[in-house]
Amino acid sequence: MKGLNITLVMIAAAAFGLLPLSVRASTDGASTNLGYRLGPEDVLQISVWKDESLTREVLVRPDGMISFPLVGEVQAEGKTAEELQKDIRERLAPFIPDPTVTVAVTKVNSYKIYVVGKVNRPGEYLVGHYSNVMQALSLAGGMTPYASENGIKVLRWEQGNQRTYSFRYGDVKKGNHLEQNILLQRGDVIVVP
Repeated sequence: MKGLNITLVMIAAAAFGLLPLSVRASTDGASTNLGYRLGPEDVLQISVWKDESLTREVLVRPDGMISFPLVGEVQAEGKTAEELQKDIRERLAPFIPDPTVTVAVTKVNSYKIYVVGKVNRPGEYLVGHYSNVMQALSLAGGMTPYASENGIKVLRWEQGNQRTYSFRYGDVKKGNHLEQNILLQRGDVIVVP
């Protein structure tokens, strides 16, 4: 029963933006860190132990790929640094016996959200942490007096399709329907009519 209570608390905390997307509750109540997922424009430092020629800084391209000596093109977008490290290690194995590979994220440039419409500072925001809708509206300086506070939409691309999430600011500021205050994902657009 204790594990179930911890799980419910973690799910509720994640729903209200109190936990990052990378933390999920397991069925026994323990948290599992899924790690930061790489995206375009992130900068990585990749090194192979005892091989200076295979140590370099790489940029995740807009297509989600990186180029690395001996292994060629590697998909980086959507992977954690650990997953990419394992992938590169496996691809280097035919050339280097038992390679020790390290992948470190040196610059997080891909976690961008957009706030448009009747806000005081519309635009693109590079955030270094997971943010929810209320935090994004705060970054944009809040809404103008003519904004439709209950007509806000969050636009998100998921598996090639655009989804729309409604956000009623008036309800959330009264403490009602807090589940609307979703955690944003990279590329989300908040539209304030």
